[in-house]
Amino acid sequence: MPARVFRPYDIRGLVDSEMTDEFMQLLGRAVATESLERGTGSMLVGRDYRPSSEHLTAALIIGLRSSGCNVIDLGQVPTPVLYFASQLAGNISGAVVTASHHPIEYNGLKLVFAGQSATPLTIAKLRQRLQHGQFTSGDGSYHEQSVLTDYLDEIEQNIRLTRPLKIVVDGGFATPALVAPLLYQALGCEVIALRCDLNDAQAGVLIPNPAKIDSLQLLADQVLANGADLGLGFGGDGDRLGVIDSSGQMITTDRVLMVLATHLLSQLPGSDVLFDVKCSSRLAEIIHHHGGRPVMWKSGHAFLKEKRQELNAPLAGEFNGHIMFADRWNGFDDAFYAGARLLEILTQDSRPSNAVFADFPIGIATPELILPVATGEEQEIMAMVLEAKGRLSGVRVTTIDGLRIDSEQGWGLVRASNTEPALSFRFEADDQVTLNKLQDLFRRLMKVVAPKLTMPF
Repeated sequence: MPARVFRPYDIRGLVDSEMTDEFMQLLGRAVATESLERGTGSMLVGRDYRPSSEHLTAALIIGLRSSGCNVIDLGQVPTPVLYFASQLAGNISGAVVTASHHPIEYNGLKLVFAGQSATPLTIAKLRQRLQHGQFTSGDGSYHEQSVLTDYLDEIEQNIRLTRPLKIVVDGGFATPALVAPLLYQALGCEVIALRCDLNDAQAGVLIPNPAKIDSLQLLADQVLANGADLGLGFGGDGDRLGVIDSSGQMITTDRVLMVLATHLLSQLPGSDVLFDVKCSSRLAEIIHHHGGRPVMWKSGHAFLKEKRQELNAPLAGEFNGHIMFADRWNGFDDAFYAGARLLEILTQDSRPSNAVFADFPIGIATPELILPVATGEEQEIMAMVLEAKGRLSGVRVTTIDGLRIDSEQGWGLVRASNTEPALSFRFEADDQVTLNKLQDLFRRLMKVVAPKLTMPF
């Protein structure tokens, strides 16, 4: 049982060597035992389109049932559909076999217990159960069920577009293709479906990542070629959103959140709006300007959902594309619903989408810059970085997740990735000179704690 498969808020590893059928059966037993101890004897199960997902799901179900959990098999569904089903059925538990945006060689498990995504503590408890063989026994039932129509109907009743839009939706040859074209057509959009044929040879093999511009390039090209109002792309399991405006430009999630927060705060003034440490400093300014309370928090969808629930905030989002609405929705990260809310706002403005987003500029900013390191080394390096922060002066230091340094003209961040053995960097500044100075500051800091590393900037 390799320790590295237990991530802060999910379980993920290499197919065949780490994520084996035997391991998935044992994991199913641990998950079922945890669910039963929380008073929930039923488990929703779904899976993505990876070739390995079908047999790994079958193994998981064997384990769940052998520990006495009743299984409701939703089949191939995006993660937000399972989240929706868990709420619809009364906050029961759920498991999705997926590795999100990671390559096809990987697979894993995302979990919901009693209406809440798994936290680091939950994952640690599952690992302990596996290590000690602490499982219940029983003979759980099994049946199949589809909730896709209910999901689509619920969003259709929730969203009102005031004018038709032409949009391109990129299903990525993955489970989002099951939802996106149907949903946005039902809302009244003219939909151009891109990579939505799940009989294509690339289905389940091409893994989309909406946080990466190269993953969205074909979508951007099709928005321009078709004169579309907007392009929407999705993560491999549908919980992350990517946006292309009418000029073919990628709109980062922090800018999308500016639009969403401005509209939400006009209806719910004074609300908390959460965002992660990788987001632009301009986002906090926009939230404050429109009467909200900006709350910066740790990166990671589970951390944001947990904090959002604690504060009862109506909106939260992460730079990598997770967006959670809780004013008119269930508080989970749902890219399809977030896309629909964005469309609702855009239809209330007669201008093209690129003009709407132009009202919310950011500074000169880098994408997230990833520096791979040896497994476990990322935490050791960050411990030394935090020890060295006392050398800094004349700046605002934030350490809720890594080290973020803010000045009047810009900011920089280094943190340990939650999803891979790597360090993550990001920078934003009012001008190139300030950006260069910030990056020089971080180079000097990293040279002190890890002189052998070559920075990705």
